[in-house]
Amino acid sequence: MVKVARVWTYLTPRFLPFADAATPELPLGRLLRLALFQVSIGMAIVLLNGTLNRVMVVELGVPTWLVACMVSLPLVFAPLRALVGFRSDTHRSVLGWKRVPYIWFGTLLQFGGFAIMPFALIILSGDTTGPVWVGHAGAALAFLLVGAGLHTTQTAGLALATDLAPAEARPRVVALLYVMLLAGMVFSALLFGALLADFTQLRLIQLVQGCAVATVVLNVIALWKQEPRNPAATRPDLPRPSFSQSWAAFRSSGRAGRVLVAVGLGTAAFSMQDILLEPYGGQILNLTVGETTALTALLAAGTLGGFALAARQLGRGADPYRLAALGVMAGLFAFSAVIFSAPMESPMLCRIGTVLIGFGSGLFVVGTLTAAMALARDGESGLALGAWGAVQATAAGTAIAMGGAIRDVVSSLGAQGALGPVLADPSVGYGAVYYLEIILLFATLAAIGPLVRTTAAVTRQPQPTGFGLAEFPG
Repeated sequence: MVKVARVWTYLTPRFLPFADAATPELPLGRLLRLALFQVSIGMAIVLLNGTLNRVMVVELGVPTWLVACMVSLPLVFAPLRALVGFRSDTHRSVLGWKRVPYIWFGTLLQFGGFAIMPFALIILSGDTTGPVWVGHAGAALAFLLVGAGLHTTQTAGLALATDLAPAEARPRVVALLYVMLLAGMVFSALLFGALLADFTQLRLIQLVQGCAVATVVLNVIALWKQEPRNPAATRPDLPRPSFSQSWAAFRSSGRAGRVLVAVGLGTAAFSMQDILLEPYGGQILNLTVGETTALTALLAAGTLGGFALAARQLGRGADPYRLAALGVMAGLFAFSAVIFSAPMESPMLCRIGTVLIGFGSGLFVVGTLTAAMALARDGESGLALGAWGAVQATAAGTAIAMGGAIRDVVSSLGAQGALGPVLADPSVGYGAVYYLEIILLFATLAAIGPLVRTTAAVTRQPQPTGFGLAEFPG
Protein backbone atom coordinates (compact mmCIF):
# COMPACT_ATOMS: atom_id res chain seq x y z
CA MET A 1 0.00 0.00 0.00
CA VAL A 2 2.83 2.39 0.82
CA LYS A 3 4.40 1.74 -2.54
CA VAL A 4 1.11 2.36 -4.35
CA ALA A 5 0.66 5.61 -2.44
CA ARG A 6 4.13 6.74 -3.50
CA VAL A 7 3.35 6.00 -7.14
CA TRP A 8 0.06 7.92 -6.88
CA THR A 9 1.88 10.88 -5.32
CA TYR A 10 4.25 10.89 -8.26
CA LEU A 11 1.56 10.57 -10.92
CA THR A 12 -0.91 13.11 -9.56
CA PRO A 13 1.07 16.34 -10.21
CA ARG A 14 2.14 14.99 -13.56
CA PHE A 15 -1.30 14.22 -14.97
CA LEU A 16 -3.38 16.79 -13.08
CA PRO A 17 -2.10 20.22 -14.13
CA PHE A 18 -3.60 22.00 -11.10
CA ALA A 19 -2.60 19.53 -8.40
CA ASP A 20 0.67 21.33 -7.62
CA ALA A 21 -0.95 24.72 -7.05
CA ALA A 22 -0.48 24.49 -3.28
CA THR A 23 2.58 26.10 -1.72
CA PRO A 24 3.90 26.38 1.84
CA GLU A 25 2.54 29.95 1.92
CA LEU A 26 -0.87 28.84 0.60
CA PRO A 27 -1.55 25.19 1.52
CA LEU A 28 -4.07 23.20 -0.49
CA GLY A 29 -6.72 23.22 2.23
CA ARG A 30 -6.57 26.98 2.59
CA LEU A 31 -6.52 27.43 -1.19
CA LEU A 32 -9.59 25.24 -1.70
CA ARG A 33 -11.41 27.11 1.06
CA LEU A 34 -10.55 30.44 -0.56
CA ALA A 35 -11.87 29.12 -3.87
CA LEU A 36 -15.36 28.78 -2.41
CA PHE A 37 -16.15 32.37 -3.37
CA GLN A 38 -15.75 31.27 -6.99
CA VAL A 39 -18.23 28.47 -6.35
CA SER A 40 -20.80 30.96 -5.03
CA ILE A 41 -20.28 33.12 -8.11
CA GLY A 42 -20.77 30.14 -10.40
CA MET A 43 -23.99 29.32 -8.55
CA ALA A 44 -25.29 32.87 -9.02
CA ILE A 45 -24.42 32.89 -12.73
CA VAL A 46 -26.34 29.67 -13.33
CA LEU A 47 -29.34 30.92 -11.36
CA LEU A 48 -29.52 34.25 -13.20
CA ASN A 49 -28.56 33.28 -16.74
CA GLY A 50 -30.05 29.79 -16.75
CA THR A 51 -32.79 28.96 -14.28
CA LEU A 52 -34.48 32.34 -13.81
CA ASN A 53 -33.99 33.22 -17.47
CA ARG A 54 -35.95 30.17 -18.60
CA VAL A 55 -38.59 30.26 -15.84
CA MET A 56 -39.44 33.91 -16.35
CA VAL A 57 -39.91 33.42 -20.09
CA VAL A 58 -41.63 30.02 -20.17
CA GLU A 59 -43.46 29.51 -16.87
CA LEU A 60 -44.16 33.13 -15.91
CA GLY A 61 -44.75 34.52 -19.39
CA VAL A 62 -42.52 37.56 -19.07
CA PRO A 63 -41.71 39.05 -22.51
CA THR A 64 -38.42 37.72 -23.86
CA TRP A 65 -37.04 41.19 -24.59
CA LEU A 66 -37.70 42.25 -21.01
CA VAL A 67 -35.98 39.16 -19.60
CA ALA A 68 -33.02 39.75 -21.91
CA CYS A 69 -32.71 43.29 -20.57
CA MET A 70 -32.83 42.01 -16.98
CA VAL A 71 -30.17 39.38 -17.65
CA SER A 72 -27.93 42.06 -19.16
CA LEU A 73 -28.32 44.42 -16.18
CA PRO A 74 -25.32 42.95 -14.31
CA LEU A 75 -23.16 44.26 -17.16
CA VAL A 76 -24.06 47.82 -16.14
CA PHE A 77 -21.71 47.39 -13.20
CA ALA A 78 -18.91 45.72 -15.19
CA PRO A 79 -17.11 48.96 -16.22
CA LEU A 80 -16.80 49.87 -12.53
CA ARG A 81 -14.60 46.88 -11.76
CA ALA A 82 -11.47 48.97 -12.27
CA LEU A 83 -12.70 51.44 -9.66
CA VAL A 84 -13.56 48.62 -7.25
CA GLY A 85 -10.10 47.14 -7.70
CA PHE A 86 -8.49 50.53 -7.12
CA ARG A 87 -10.52 51.14 -3.98
CA SER A 88 -9.55 47.74 -2.58
CA ASP A 89 -5.88 48.54 -3.32
CA THR A 90 -6.05 51.83 -1.39
CA HIS A 91 -8.67 51.07 1.28
CA ARG A 92 -8.08 52.84 4.60
CA SER A 93 -9.27 51.15 7.78
CA VAL A 94 -8.15 50.81 11.38
CA LEU A 95 -8.99 47.10 11.12
CA GLY A 96 -6.07 46.50 8.75
CA TRP A 97 -8.05 44.85 5.94
CA LYS A 98 -8.04 45.94 2.29
CA ARG A 99 -9.88 43.18 0.42
CA VAL A 100 -12.22 41.76 3.06
CA PRO A 101 -14.55 44.81 3.29
CA TYR A 102 -15.20 44.75 -0.45
CA ILE A 103 -15.73 41.01 -0.60
CA TRP A 104 -18.19 41.28 2.29
CA PHE A 105 -19.98 44.24 0.73
CA GLY A 106 -20.29 42.33 -2.55
CA THR A 107 -21.67 39.35 -0.65
CA LEU A 108 -24.31 41.56 0.97
CA LEU A 109 -25.28 42.92 -2.45
CA GLN A 110 -25.75 39.39 -3.76
CA PHE A 111 -27.77 38.44 -0.69
CA GLY A 112 -29.94 41.53 -1.09
CA GLY A 113 -30.68 40.74 -4.72
CA PHE A 114 -31.64 37.16 -3.92
CA ALA A 115 -33.78 38.38 -1.00
CA ILE A 116 -35.79 40.70 -3.28
CA MET A 117 -36.24 38.19 -6.10
CA PRO A 118 -38.90 35.96 -4.40
CA PHE A 119 -41.25 38.91 -3.92
CA ALA A 120 -40.85 39.86 -7.57
CA LEU A 121 -41.57 36.27 -8.62
CA ILE A 122 -44.74 36.20 -6.51
CA ILE A 123 -46.06 39.28 -8.31
CA LEU A 124 -45.04 37.99 -11.74
CA SER A 125 -46.75 34.64 -11.08
CA GLY A 126 -50.13 36.39 -10.60
CA ASP A 127 -50.60 35.12 -7.04
CA THR A 128 -51.16 38.64 -5.78
CA THR A 129 -53.21 41.69 -6.71
CA GLY A 130 -50.20 43.97 -7.02
CA PRO A 131 -49.44 45.69 -10.33
CA VAL A 132 -47.26 43.70 -12.70
CA TRP A 133 -44.85 46.57 -13.25
CA VAL A 134 -43.81 46.28 -9.59
CA GLY A 135 -42.78 42.69 -10.25
CA HIS A 136 -40.80 43.74 -13.30
CA ALA A 137 -39.08 46.53 -11.37
CA GLY A 138 -38.35 44.24 -8.43
CA ALA A 139 -36.85 41.56 -10.67
CA ALA A 140 -34.72 44.16 -12.47
CA LEU A 141 -33.47 45.52 -9.15
CA ALA A 142 -32.66 41.99 -7.97
CA PHE A 143 -30.66 41.22 -11.12
CA LEU A 144 -28.80 44.52 -10.79
CA LEU A 145 -27.90 43.95 -7.13
CA VAL A 146 -26.71 40.40 -7.72
CA GLY A 147 -24.65 41.55 -10.71
CA ALA A 148 -23.05 44.35 -8.71
CA GLY A 149 -22.27 41.89 -5.94
CA LEU A 150 -20.74 39.40 -8.38
CA HIS A 151 -18.37 41.94 -9.87
CA THR A 152 -17.40 43.40 -6.49
CA THR A 153 -16.82 40.05 -4.81
CA GLN A 154 -14.88 38.57 -7.69
CA THR A 155 -12.67 41.62 -8.25
CA ALA A 156 -11.67 41.92 -4.59
CA GLY A 157 -11.58 38.16 -4.00
CA LEU A 158 -9.26 37.45 -6.88
CA ALA A 159 -7.09 40.38 -5.81
CA LEU A 160 -6.85 38.78 -2.37
CA ALA A 161 -5.82 35.49 -3.95
CA THR A 162 -3.10 37.30 -5.87
CA ASP A 163 -1.86 38.88 -2.64
CA LEU A 164 -1.67 35.49 -0.91
CA ALA A 165 -0.17 33.38 -3.69
CA PRO A 166 3.58 33.47 -4.41
CA ALA A 167 4.38 34.89 -7.84
CA GLU A 168 5.73 31.60 -9.20
CA ALA A 169 2.58 29.69 -8.21
CA ARG A 170 -0.01 32.16 -9.47
CA PRO A 171 -0.61 30.56 -12.90
CA ARG A 172 -1.40 27.21 -11.26
CA VAL A 173 -3.49 28.78 -8.51
CA VAL A 174 -5.54 30.76 -11.00
CA ALA A 175 -6.09 27.64 -13.03
CA LEU A 176 -7.40 25.88 -9.94
CA LEU A 177 -9.72 28.79 -9.14
CA TYR A 178 -11.08 28.72 -12.66
CA VAL A 179 -11.75 25.01 -12.34
CA MET A 180 -13.63 25.74 -9.12
CA LEU A 181 -15.72 28.37 -10.91
CA LEU A 182 -16.69 25.89 -13.61
CA ALA A 183 -17.26 23.19 -11.00
CA GLY A 184 -19.59 25.52 -9.12
CA MET A 185 -21.54 26.19 -12.32
CA VAL A 186 -21.81 22.52 -13.26
CA PHE A 187 -22.76 21.39 -9.76
CA SER A 188 -25.33 24.18 -9.40
CA ALA A 189 -26.88 23.42 -12.78
CA LEU A 190 -27.28 19.75 -11.89
CA LEU A 191 -28.62 20.56 -8.41
CA PHE A 192 -31.09 23.16 -9.67
CA GLY A 193 -32.29 20.78 -12.36
CA ALA A 194 -32.92 18.04 -9.80
CA LEU A 195 -34.67 20.37 -7.34
CA LEU A 196 -36.92 21.83 -10.03
CA ALA A 197 -37.71 18.56 -11.77
CA ASP A 198 -41.27 18.91 -10.42
CA PHE A 199 -41.57 22.65 -10.89
CA THR A 200 -43.70 24.72 -8.60
CA GLN A 201 -43.50 28.42 -7.90
CA LEU A 202 -43.00 27.76 -4.20
CA ARG A 203 -40.05 25.46 -4.90
CA LEU A 204 -38.46 28.10 -7.11
CA ILE A 205 -38.80 30.68 -4.35
CA GLN A 206 -37.27 28.26 -1.85
CA LEU A 207 -34.39 27.65 -4.27
CA VAL A 208 -33.68 31.38 -4.58
CA GLN A 209 -33.79 31.78 -0.81
CA GLY A 210 -31.43 28.83 -0.41
CA CYS A 211 -28.99 30.44 -2.85
CA ALA A 212 -29.05 33.64 -0.78
CA VAL A 213 -28.08 31.73 2.37
CA ALA A 214 -25.53 29.55 0.56
CA THR A 215 -23.83 32.66 -0.87
CA VAL A 216 -23.24 34.14 2.56
CA VAL A 217 -22.13 30.82 4.07
CA LEU A 218 -19.70 29.99 1.27
CA ASN A 219 -18.16 33.46 1.18
CA VAL A 220 -17.77 33.66 4.96
CA ILE A 221 -16.01 30.29 4.96
CA ALA A 222 -13.81 31.44 2.07
CA LEU A 223 -12.85 34.66 3.88
CA TRP A 224 -12.26 33.23 7.34
CA LYS A 225 -8.70 34.08 8.46
CA GLN A 226 -7.44 34.53 4.89
CA GLU A 227 -6.27 38.15 4.71
CA PRO A 228 -3.69 39.08 7.38
CA ARG A 229 -4.50 42.26 9.25
CA ASN A 230 -2.02 45.07 8.68
CA PRO A 231 -3.26 48.29 10.35
CA ALA A 232 -0.03 50.10 9.47
CA ALA A 233 -0.76 49.68 5.74
CA THR A 234 -4.40 50.79 5.98
CA ARG A 235 -4.32 53.49 8.63
CA PRO A 236 -6.64 56.39 7.74
CA ASP A 237 -3.93 59.06 7.77
CA LEU A 238 -1.95 57.48 4.93
CA PRO A 239 -2.03 59.51 1.69
CA ARG A 240 -4.13 57.92 -1.01
CA PRO A 241 -3.73 58.76 -4.70
CA SER A 242 -6.79 59.57 -6.73
CA PHE A 243 -8.20 57.06 -9.18
CA SER A 244 -7.22 59.29 -12.10
CA GLN A 245 -3.62 59.44 -10.87
CA SER A 246 -3.40 55.67 -10.45
CA TRP A 247 -5.04 55.08 -13.81
CA ALA A 248 -2.61 57.47 -15.49
CA ALA A 249 0.31 55.68 -13.87
CA PHE A 250 -1.10 52.32 -14.98
CA ARG A 251 -1.32 53.51 -18.57
CA SER A 252 2.08 55.21 -18.49
CA SER A 253 3.84 51.99 -19.42
CA GLY A 254 2.71 52.54 -23.00
CA ARG A 255 1.32 49.02 -23.32
CA ALA A 256 -1.74 49.18 -21.11
CA GLY A 257 -3.98 50.79 -23.72
CA ARG A 258 -3.02 48.33 -26.45
CA VAL A 259 -3.38 45.37 -24.08
CA LEU A 260 -6.89 46.43 -23.12
CA VAL A 261 -7.81 46.98 -26.77
CA ALA A 262 -6.60 43.46 -27.55
CA VAL A 263 -8.60 42.12 -24.60
CA GLY A 264 -11.76 43.81 -25.83
CA LEU A 265 -11.40 42.68 -29.44
CA GLY A 266 -10.41 39.12 -28.58
CA THR A 267 -13.09 38.69 -25.95
CA ALA A 268 -15.74 39.93 -28.34
CA ALA A 269 -14.47 37.55 -31.01
CA PHE A 270 -14.63 34.49 -28.77
CA SER A 271 -17.89 35.46 -27.00
CA MET A 272 -20.17 36.49 -29.86
CA GLN A 273 -21.12 32.88 -30.59
CA ASP A 274 -21.89 31.90 -26.99
CA ILE A 275 -25.68 31.87 -27.35
CA LEU A 276 -25.59 30.59 -30.94
CA LEU A 277 -23.56 27.41 -30.58
CA GLU A 278 -26.34 25.05 -29.51
CA PRO A 279 -29.01 26.56 -31.82
CA TYR A 280 -26.53 26.24 -34.70
CA GLY A 281 -26.04 22.56 -33.96
CA GLY A 282 -29.76 21.92 -33.70
CA GLN A 283 -31.08 24.04 -36.58
CA ILE A 284 -28.27 23.66 -39.11
CA LEU A 285 -26.71 20.27 -38.31
CA ASN A 286 -29.90 18.59 -37.02
CA LEU A 287 -28.32 17.52 -33.74
CA THR A 288 -30.51 16.32 -30.91
CA VAL A 289 -30.89 18.20 -27.63
CA GLY A 290 -28.42 15.87 -25.96
CA GLU A 291 -25.91 16.30 -28.77
CA THR A 292 -26.13 20.10 -28.69
CA THR A 293 -25.74 20.07 -24.92
CA ALA A 294 -22.57 18.02 -25.44
CA LEU A 295 -21.21 20.92 -27.52
CA THR A 296 -21.18 23.09 -24.40
CA ALA A 297 -19.30 20.35 -22.57
CA LEU A 298 -16.76 20.17 -25.40
CA LEU A 299 -16.34 23.93 -25.25
CA ALA A 300 -15.64 23.77 -21.51
CA ALA A 301 -13.21 20.88 -21.98
CA GLY A 302 -11.30 22.82 -24.62
CA THR A 303 -11.16 25.87 -22.35
CA LEU A 304 -9.73 23.81 -19.51
CA GLY A 305 -7.17 22.33 -21.86
CA GLY A 306 -6.10 25.78 -23.02
CA PHE A 307 -5.95 26.99 -19.46
CA ALA A 308 -3.82 24.06 -18.36
CA LEU A 309 -1.37 24.50 -21.23
CA ALA A 310 -1.15 28.23 -20.57
CA ALA A 311 -0.46 27.70 -16.88
CA ARG A 312 2.30 25.22 -17.69
CA GLN A 313 3.94 27.41 -20.34
CA LEU A 314 3.76 30.57 -18.22
CA GLY A 315 5.36 28.69 -15.37
CA ARG A 316 8.27 28.02 -17.71
CA GLY A 317 8.66 31.69 -18.60
CA ALA A 318 6.69 31.82 -21.86
CA ASP A 319 5.81 35.20 -23.35
CA PRO A 320 2.15 35.93 -22.46
CA TYR A 321 1.63 37.94 -25.65
CA ARG A 322 2.78 35.06 -27.82
CA LEU A 323 0.53 32.76 -25.83
CA ALA A 324 -2.46 35.04 -26.43
CA ALA A 325 -1.62 35.22 -30.14
CA LEU A 326 -1.47 31.42 -30.27
CA GLY A 327 -4.97 31.33 -28.81
CA VAL A 328 -6.18 33.75 -31.49
CA MET A 329 -4.67 31.55 -34.21
CA ALA A 330 -6.46 28.54 -32.75
CA GLY A 331 -9.68 30.57 -32.86
CA LEU A 332 -9.22 31.28 -36.58
CA PHE A 333 -9.04 27.56 -37.34
CA ALA A 334 -11.90 26.90 -34.93
CA PHE A 335 -14.43 29.26 -36.49
CA SER A 336 -13.41 28.17 -39.97
CA ALA A 337 -14.19 24.57 -38.99
CA VAL A 338 -17.59 25.54 -37.60
CA ILE A 339 -18.46 27.50 -40.75
CA PHE A 340 -17.50 24.66 -43.11
CA SER A 341 -19.37 22.09 -41.01
CA ALA A 342 -22.66 23.41 -42.48
CA PRO A 343 -22.01 22.95 -46.24
CA MET A 344 -20.13 19.71 -45.53
CA GLU A 345 -22.93 18.52 -43.21
CA SER A 346 -20.29 17.35 -40.75
CA PRO A 347 -21.22 17.42 -37.04
CA MET A 348 -17.75 16.07 -36.27
CA LEU A 349 -16.10 19.10 -37.86
CA CYS A 350 -18.35 21.32 -35.75
CA ARG A 351 -17.31 19.43 -32.61
CA ILE A 352 -13.64 19.84 -33.47
CA GLY A 353 -14.18 23.55 -34.03
CA THR A 354 -16.01 23.83 -30.72
CA VAL A 355 -13.11 22.28 -28.82
CA LEU A 356 -10.68 24.62 -30.56
CA ILE A 357 -12.84 27.64 -29.70
CA GLY A 358 -12.58 26.74 -26.02
CA PHE A 359 -8.87 25.96 -26.32
CA GLY A 360 -8.05 29.24 -28.06
CA SER A 361 -10.20 31.20 -25.63
CA GLY A 362 -8.40 29.64 -22.66
CA LEU A 363 -4.98 30.54 -24.05
CA PHE A 364 -6.10 34.07 -24.90
CA VAL A 365 -7.65 34.74 -21.49
CA VAL A 366 -4.60 33.59 -19.56
CA GLY A 367 -2.12 35.33 -21.85
CA THR A 368 -3.81 38.73 -21.78
CA LEU A 369 -4.51 38.44 -18.07
CA THR A 370 -0.86 37.77 -17.33
CA ALA A 371 0.18 40.65 -19.56
CA ALA A 372 -2.22 43.04 -17.82
CA MET A 373 -1.02 42.02 -14.37
CA ALA A 374 2.60 42.51 -15.42
CA LEU A 375 1.77 46.19 -16.02
CA ALA A 376 0.55 46.71 -12.45
CA ARG A 377 2.72 48.47 -9.91
CA ASP A 378 3.34 46.95 -6.49
CA GLY A 379 0.21 46.81 -4.37
CA GLU A 380 -2.12 47.72 -7.25
CA SER A 381 -3.10 44.30 -8.54
CA GLY A 382 -6.72 45.23 -7.89
CA LEU A 383 -6.58 48.09 -10.39
CA ALA A 384 -5.02 45.92 -13.09
CA LEU A 385 -7.48 43.13 -12.39
CA GLY A 386 -10.40 45.53 -12.38
CA ALA A 387 -9.37 47.12 -15.69
CA TRP A 388 -8.98 43.73 -17.34
CA GLY A 389 -12.25 42.49 -15.87
CA ALA A 390 -14.14 45.62 -16.85
CA VAL A 391 -13.05 45.40 -20.48
CA GLN A 392 -13.54 41.65 -20.60
CA ALA A 393 -17.03 41.62 -19.08
CA THR A 394 -18.27 44.61 -21.07
CA ALA A 395 -16.92 43.25 -24.36
CA ALA A 396 -18.38 39.80 -23.70
CA GLY A 397 -21.84 41.09 -22.84
CA THR A 398 -21.95 43.49 -25.76
CA ALA A 399 -20.71 40.84 -28.19
CA ILE A 400 -23.28 38.27 -27.05
CA ALA A 401 -26.11 40.77 -27.53
CA MET A 402 -24.76 41.79 -30.94
CA GLY A 403 -24.33 38.16 -31.99
CA GLY A 404 -27.97 37.37 -31.37
CA ALA A 405 -29.17 40.54 -33.07
CA ILE A 406 -26.96 40.06 -36.14
CA ARG A 407 -28.06 36.47 -36.52
CA ASP A 408 -31.76 37.42 -36.35
CA VAL A 409 -31.46 40.35 -38.75
CA VAL A 410 -29.40 38.51 -41.38
CA SER A 411 -31.56 35.37 -41.17
CA SER A 412 -34.71 37.46 -41.57
CA LEU A 413 -33.30 39.27 -44.60
CA GLY A 414 -32.23 35.98 -46.12
CA ALA A 415 -35.62 34.37 -45.56
CA GLN A 416 -37.31 37.35 -47.24
CA GLY A 417 -35.03 37.01 -50.27
CA ALA A 418 -33.41 40.41 -49.72
CA LEU A 419 -29.94 38.86 -49.95
CA GLY A 420 -30.62 36.83 -53.08
CA PRO A 421 -31.50 33.16 -53.59
CA VAL A 422 -27.98 31.96 -52.78
CA LEU A 423 -28.08 33.44 -49.27
CA ALA A 424 -31.56 32.24 -48.35
CA ASP A 425 -30.21 29.30 -46.37
CA PRO A 426 -30.86 29.33 -42.58
CA SER A 427 -27.13 29.03 -41.92
CA VAL A 428 -26.47 32.49 -43.41
CA GLY A 429 -27.38 34.29 -40.17
CA TYR A 430 -25.03 32.14 -38.14
CA GLY A 431 -22.32 32.42 -40.78
CA ALA A 432 -22.46 36.21 -40.65
CA VAL A 433 -21.65 36.09 -36.95
CA TYR A 434 -18.83 33.59 -37.38
CA TYR A 435 -17.27 35.59 -40.23
CA LEU A 436 -17.43 38.73 -38.09
CA GLU A 437 -15.68 36.85 -35.30
CA ILE A 438 -12.88 35.88 -37.68
CA ILE A 439 -12.49 39.55 -38.67
CA LEU A 440 -12.30 40.51 -34.99
CA LEU A 441 -9.63 37.84 -34.42
CA PHE A 442 -7.49 39.32 -37.20
CA ALA A 443 -7.93 42.75 -35.58
CA THR A 444 -6.83 41.22 -32.29
CA LEU A 445 -3.68 39.85 -33.91
CA ALA A 446 -2.95 43.33 -35.26
CA ALA A 447 -3.25 44.73 -31.72
CA ILE A 448 -1.05 42.03 -30.16
CA GLY A 449 1.64 41.95 -32.84
CA PRO A 450 3.59 45.08 -31.77
CA LEU A 451 3.47 43.88 -28.16
CA VAL A 452 5.12 40.59 -29.11
CA ARG A 453 7.88 42.41 -31.00
CA THR A 454 8.40 44.86 -28.15
CA THR A 455 8.70 42.07 -25.63
CA ALA A 456 11.19 40.20 -27.77
CA ALA A 457 13.28 43.32 -28.18
CA VAL A 458 13.36 44.14 -24.49
CA THR A 459 14.38 40.77 -23.10
CA ARG A 460 14.81 37.17 -24.06
CA GLN A 461 14.84 35.93 -20.47
CA PRO A 462 11.85 34.30 -18.77
CA GLN A 463 9.86 36.89 -16.85
CA PRO A 464 7.85 36.40 -13.68
CA THR A 465 4.27 35.60 -14.59
CA GLY A 466 2.06 37.55 -12.29
CA PHE A 467 -0.99 35.71 -13.51
CA GLY A 468 -2.95 36.39 -10.42
CA LEU A 469 -6.12 35.18 -9.05
CA ALA A 470 -7.21 38.64 -8.87
CA GLU A 471 -7.13 38.59 -12.49
CA PHE A 472 -9.57 36.04 -13.48
CA PRO A 473 -13.14 36.82 -14.33
CA GLY A 474 -15.68 34.60 -14.63
